[in-house]
Amino acid sequence: MMKRSLQLVPALGFAIAAMTFGGCNKAEDKPKTVEAKPATPAASAPAPAPVAAEPIKIGVIGPYTGGSSPMGLSMRDGVRLAAKEINANGGVLGKKIELIERDDQATNERGAQVTQELIASQKVSAILGFINTGVAKASVRYPVEGKIPTIINVATGIIVNEYFKDAEGKPQENYLFSMSANDTIQSDLIVSEFVDKKGYKKIAILADDTNYGQSGREFVENELKKRDITAVYVGKFKIKDTDMTPQLQEAKAAGAEALIVFGIGPENAQIANGRAKLGWMVPMIGSWTMSMSNFIDNATVNGEGVMMPQSFIQDSAKTDRQKKFVAEYLKEFKPQDDRIPVAVAAAQGYDSMYVMAGAIKEAGSTDGTKVRDALCDLKNPYSGVVMTYNKPFSATNHIALRKADVGLGMVKAGRVAPANP
Repeated sequence: MMKRSLQLVPALGFAIAAMTFGGCNKAEDKPKTVEAKPATPAASAPAPAPVAAEPIKIGVIGPYTGGSSPMGLSMRDGVRLAAKEINANGGVLGKKIELIERDDQATNERGAQVTQELIASQKVSAILGFINTGVAKASVRYPVEGKIPTIINVATGIIVNEYFKDAEGKPQENYLFSMSANDTIQSDLIVSEFVDKKGYKKIAILADDTNYGQSGREFVENELKKRDITAVYVGKFKIKDTDMTPQLQEAKAAGAEALIVFGIGPENAQIANGRAKLGWMVPMIGSWTMSMSNFIDNATVNGEGVMMPQSFIQDSAKTDRQKKFVAEYLKEFKPQDDRIPVAVAAAQGYDSMYVMAGAIKEAGSTDGTKVRDALCDLKNPYSGVVMTYNKPFSATNHIALRKADVGLGMVKAGRVAPANP
């Protein structure tokens, strides 16, 4: 599916290095202190017990309960699997990785709260996660202010390159990185598929009323505008709504011949089921969340054929790295029907742990600025599950995935398969 070739590399993917890097605002080396050597103890004195090195704390934030939990749990488990492998191979800089996990409950307030707690109380060296766009937007000011390198590995509505400037438009140091297919990429793929390839001109858009849904709707409308098309109907719905027939009836009355949806699993399923209830089974495409297990399972046959952008599809794993990841995930977590609940989130979570570990190694330190600078100028490519990360970031670009790294999936027989094999 991907246009970049993937090559298997050793499990850690990065050579251990202790060096200084440019790329972002290069950190100055701290003055070295020379410690006096203690006197040699008497031969009869007992040898001191070895002191275990303090672990490197990595914060992992996501929704582990509620409607967004299939995404959060899949991401968390991908991170866990990578951390386990890294620790089994000696850890990072001779230290074990310790994951400090927090459930943000998919709420902005909780997300901001746990982010501050991880930084101020837990003293994490880095953060991985953020699933929901609104939660990410409400929380990321804290790692930026605290100089904590953060990889947003799932949320797609937050464009991290915008954080090179503060709220007033003034330049600021940016500690945010993205390893997901953001909504500019997704909206381009969605509209290209339905308008450019399939020729649909009368488009209806349904989006939830969250930051995620409304930013996605805006990106889709911008893509349609580039093609001199205006949606014949634009509707919205709330999280936990269970009846979308009023919006669907209005879209049908407007003459829509295709449906574009930005929401998450449970509500997306209500839309798919609403189409069937009305006998109006127009083609439907949505954001990557159409691959969520709670969409596929709740929509059942009504979800068949629904399309979505995907950075990774479990059942089309081809490289040795991809096959090993799937096999180890299934062995470790034993998901129902051997189906990763949200394979995209799991794969991106897994890769983000390896990329962050590689940056810490190359920085030779857990200092936030040095790790940020190492991320901006990674010397050693990492062959991951989603793609090969060969200098994925730079001083001016903190977004790893491009349109060429993302394909389209489709629901088939209760699983996600390539839409264009």
